Amino acid sequence: MAPTAADPATAPEDSDAPSRRRRLEPDERRAQILSCAIDMFGERPYAAVSTAELAQRAGVARGLINHYFGNKRDLYLAVVRRMVTLPRPEKMTIPDGSTRERVDASVAWLLDTISEHGSTWVKVTGHEGVGDDPEVQRILDEADYAAADRMVAMMGLGESLHSAELRALIRCYGGLVKTAGREWIVRGSLSRAQVHVLLADALVTLVTETFPKVDTITG
Repeated sequence: MAPTAADPATAPEDSDAPSRRRRLEPDERRAQILSCAIDMFGERPYAAVSTAELAQRAGVARGLINHYFGNKRDLYLAVVRRMVTLPRPEKMTIPDGSTRERVDASVAWLLDTISEHGSTWVKVTGHEGVGDDPEVQRILDEADYAAADRMVAMMGLGESLHSAELRALIRCYGGLVKTAGREWIVRGSLSRAQVHVLLADALVTLVTETFPKVDTITG
C-alpha cells in the first residue's frame, strides 16, 4: 500500500500517539517499524509479539503498522524477507586464492550475515514463526537457492558442468549452517571462531572430496 501524503504518525488527532514521535519520510518510518519488529521477533515467539507493544516501542500509532505492512503475519513475512535477503552481487567481493582461502572468505561472509540480526535470523530460518506457513516456506526456499548460487560463485565453481548437483549439496550444507548458528547465537555452546572452523572444514571437504565423488555417480 502506498503511503499517504501525511504520515499518520504525526496527525494531531491521534490521541494515543507517543509524545516522542517525530516526522519521518515514509521509507524511514517503514524501516523504523521493521527494525523494531526484527528485534521483537528475535526476543520472543511469534504469538507473544503484539502490534500494540510494537507500536509503542517504535513510537508510532498502532494503525501505522497496518498502514505500512498490513496485519501481523504480513509484518512477520517482511521480517523473514529481510533476514534472508542477500547483498546485491555487485556489492560483494568474490574471493580468490586457494580453495581454503575462498572457503574462509565464504564462511566469514556467512557468519557476518548471521550475526547481523542474531537470534532473529536463527528463529526465522529455524521455522520458529507462524507454524507451517507456505508463504514463509516459499521465502526460505528461495533464499536457500539464492544462497547456494552465491556460494558457488564465491567458490569459483559456477561454470562446473554439474553445478546443479553442487548447488544441491550446498543447500544440504545450509542445514549445518543453521544448526551451527543456533549453537553459537542462541545456546552459546560454540564461539564464532569455533563455528568458523566447523563450517570451513565441512565446506572444504564438500568441495574437494564429496562433490567429485557425487559428480561421477549417474542415475
